[in-house]
Amino acid sequence: MNTMTDTAALAGASAAASTDQPAATNFRDELLAAGLLIDTGENGLYGRSQIFEDVLDRLNVAITHLGADQQPEVLRFPPAMRRTDFEDSEYLKSFPNLAGTIHSFCGNDMGHQRLLRALDDAMTERDDDRADAWMEQQKPTRVVLTPAACYPIYPVMARRGPLPADGRTIDVLSYCFRHEPSLDPGRMQMFRQREYVRLGSPAQVMAFRQMWIERGSLLVTLLQLPVEVDLANDPFFGRGGKIVADSQRAQALKFELLIPIADPRGKTACLSFNYHMDHFGAIWKIACDDGEVAHTGCVGFGMERITLALFRHHGLDVNAWPDDVRALLWGDTEARVAHGMQTLPATAPGAGESA
Repeated sequence: MNTMTDTAALAGASAAASTDQPAATNFRDELLAAGLLIDTGENGLYGRSQIFEDVLDRLNVAITHLGADQQPEVLRFPPAMRRTDFEDSEYLKSFPNLAGTIHSFCGNDMGHQRLLRALDDAMTERDDDRADAWMEQQKPTRVVLTPAACYPIYPVMARRGPLPADGRTIDVLSYCFRHEPSLDPGRMQMFRQREYVRLGSPAQVMAFRQMWIERGSLLVTLLQLPVEVDLANDPFFGRGGKIVADSQRAQALKFELLIPIADPRGKTACLSFNYHMDHFGAIWKIACDDGEVAHTGCVGFGMERITLALFRHHGLDVNAWPDDVRALLWGDTEARVAHGMQTLPATAPGAGESA
């Protein structure tokens, strides 16, 4: 799974809820005042300025060059997925509090009139106090909001039949949704994930993850941002969540690259390196060429979070950023990424056949 967390939230969620992280709010206010983020009136839901999007787009180009030698299959999906695939994924077992469903009006004329009456009543109240009785006329649709960019690809891969001998590598990018409203700009409800996903044998997937820990760290170093990779776990829900999280850490299934962004008391996960073992392979019956259940893994780039980290550490004026950072993003990106890659261990095009 690719559920990025941050260490501050995990270490002191209750305290953060009461104070709402004033340091994070200050950075948010600076971004809003500069026009880099646009306030929509809903915590964690922002518009983005042309400058913010330009930085994010150029960061995307650098990530493309970073993974070009893997010859990934490029797939793009809308920020919604089929509800039955979402149900099969078992996301609700682990993160029911983060999921977002899509509802629509499916009634008749009488139902429409009831909806309008309830809506009229709601609109007499202030925004924060409005009743939601009109939503009783809404029903779940056959689609839900995508929680992680990689989720739509697994049923697609399953329908293709067994994987080739060298497995598959997929490049995917999508807006994702997590229901965790916050004043911390690094914890958006709608955000973009860029992922490289590996499907194959355990050895192939483990080699892939190690390669991307090195490449992800390289990218952040080239951006002149602090690099710290640490063992992590997903924020599993409920009483049993701690047991699952402890197991995930014990098996070293998840690592995160952490960067201070909004709150100096903690660090935010900007990249996530995940080994799912055979979780998704077993659910969707994805097989390797030898008939064994496929293992999967992914590296996830939090596009907004890395962009925010750049503004946090280099300032809100992109013209004043360090020359080497500007040259990487607005110069010969391919050449600079290639030069950095020469410092890393050699990697086969298929991301390695053995760990």
